[in-house]
Amino acid sequence: MNVQEYIATGILELYVAGVLTEKENLEIAAYAEEYPEIKAEILAIENAILELTRRSSTVNPYSFDTLKPKLGNLESDTSVIPLKKEASNWTSYVGWAASVLLAIGLFWVYTQNENLKSEIQLVNQQNQELEQQIADSDASLEKTQELLNTLRDKDIAVIPLGGQEVSPSSYAKAYWNKQEEKVFIDAQGLPEPPDGFVYQVWSLKLSPLTPTSMGLLEDFATDDNKVFALNNPNDSEAFGITLEPEGGSESPTLEQLYALGVVSTS
Repeated sequence: MNVQEYIATGILELYVAGVLTEKENLEIAAYAEEYPEIKAEILAIENAILELTRRSSTVNPYSFDTLKPKLGNLESDTSVIPLKKEASNWTSYVGWAASVLLAIGLFWVYTQNENLKSEIQLVNQQNQELEQQIADSDASLEKTQELLNTLRDKDIAVIPLGGQEVSPSSYAKAYWNKQEEKVFIDAQGLPEPPDGFVYQVWSLKLSPLTPTSMGLLEDFATDDNKVFALNNPNDSEAFGITLEPEGGSESPTLEQLYALGVVSTS
């Protein structure tokens, strides 16, 4: 903690004036016990206010009460009219009035300081969010470039998957790297699955028809490029995509076959 900066905020003057909350008072009291400089500053502020009050309320040396003894017997002279003492001495309140005005001024300074701190904190937060967005954009560009390089590899086999009876306008592409046993499914041509359902990709042997699940196209709605990487150690002859209940199925629902493509033998 920077003690001098803390003292410079003006919060100790507000503490002495008694305008802070109970929580703030307890916090400052704890700081005063921990840091001698803060305790000394509080005592100095209190002494300054008490001295100001004392000086303001000191009896005027030329008041009627101090001059009366010097008048001697003049008071008995009927030609002298005794002065009526004022009902109250307004100077006794000057010190406390000054203290209140000082507290009000310090409270305004403290409020402005807190507002400035809040604005700085907000700007810092916005800067951090902007930096994170830039970092995410850079990561996304790097990932996209890596994906493009993978799909353009000369060892990649491209298998178009055409739409089927349930959705004739649907289409997809499978990019199969046999050496790395990976398949990239470009599902941009598939409609968004309804709630509670998910697309499932199948590796197919055609004779006899033997499906093997390769996995699910998870988070389809939130995936921007709609390209999904799946493992495929199978000797595939075709690829199919079906719509299945959330979590997938052990075997494909052929009535919900959205896309199908046969691997070229050439």
